[in-house]
Amino acid sequence: MTATGPTGLDELIAFAGDMIGDEADAWDRAGTIPDDVVRKFAAQGVLCAQVPARYGGLGLTSADNGELTAFVGSRCSSLRSLMTSQGMAAWTIQRLGDKPQRTAHLPRLAGGEVAAVAFSEPGAGSDLSAMATTIEPDGDSVVVTGEKVWITAACYADLLVVFGRYGSQAAAVVVPASAPGVTVERVPEPLGCRAAGHAFVRLDGVRVPAADVLGGGQSTALLVTAALAYGRISVAWGCAGILRSCLASVSGHARRREQFGKPLAEHQLVARHVAELLAAERIATRMCAHASQCWDMRSPEMVSATVLAKYVSSRHAVAGAAAAVQVLASAGARNSHPVARAYRDAKLMEIIEGSTEICELMLAEHALGAFA
Repeated sequence: MTATGPTGLDELIAFAGDMIGDEADAWDRAGTIPDDVVRKFAAQGVLCAQVPARYGGLGLTSADNGELTAFVGSRCSSLRSLMTSQGMAAWTIQRLGDKPQRTAHLPRLAGGEVAAVAFSEPGAGSDLSAMATTIEPDGDSVVVTGEKVWITAACYADLLVVFGRYGSQAAAVVVPASAPGVTVERVPEPLGCRAAGHAFVRLDGVRVPAADVLGGGQSTALLVTAALAYGRISVAWGCAGILRSCLASVSGHARRREQFGKPLAEHQLVARHVAELLAAERIATRMCAHASQCWDMRSPEMVSATVLAKYVSSRHAVAGAAAAVQVLASAGARNSHPVARAYRDAKLMEIIEGSTEICELMLAEHALGAFA
């Protein structure tokens, strides 16, 4: 059974635009997206639009889902963050799960339930091999114990895909957020993506069926790479959306605002900012499109192209948002303005799903291997 409602890219973009409207600022101020909005997006399959139709999903290509992600990112990075989280959860299940696990869980994510992916810990951020969370077999169950930090969408989640140590190696496990022993505590006043439901998650001897362990007994690097590949390309497309939002705001302001007897756009130093924003958006979009093409073609370049897209797009989003605030000056210095929100949101994109520095190390390793 496939998701009902809009299914084509144009229809999905129109649906998202209608649902978001002018509410992104109110959601950002409140630090939460109304539950009915989240549930409608989830029920339409929009939060994980690449789930195949055979599991009830929309079956979008990476390229089409990328454009949908960029559109949502241009309107509300918090909601785009939920798409990244849900998509990562679904991709992890699709990639690591066996057929019964895919059949059990993917229709739930495509049909209305919300998921979060739990990687980071107090002592394990970029170095996820240092994870202390344990997934211990106990008969036909496993017992999950640990602490996770800054877990996007956890405040909305029905399911948590938790990564941890599994014997001498690693695994992921699907944990109901309502299970006894699970505690979710909202991160107070995050810098950006304030309505994305970031939370600290504690798992105190949480018992779940062993059948819900995904990819048990594999290396941490393999498991993490499988999930983060989706997260990185989603963030990259979201950054392209941030740049589009900034470009629209700057272009409109530069045409309307006059200083020294002429529109700002006719001042060469301001025009330079507009040109650089356009170039940044085009570069980010092209990098994302290439990564999505590699994804859809299952190219061997997929991992490196995804890392590169995330690295380039997030850096351009940070610089572009700063330039947008500079051009709008006091008009853009209010928290309620889209460029102010973009300025805060963009900075987080250089940190999540692999920091800028981690991306640089990965890209250098790729270059040394490919061009030596």
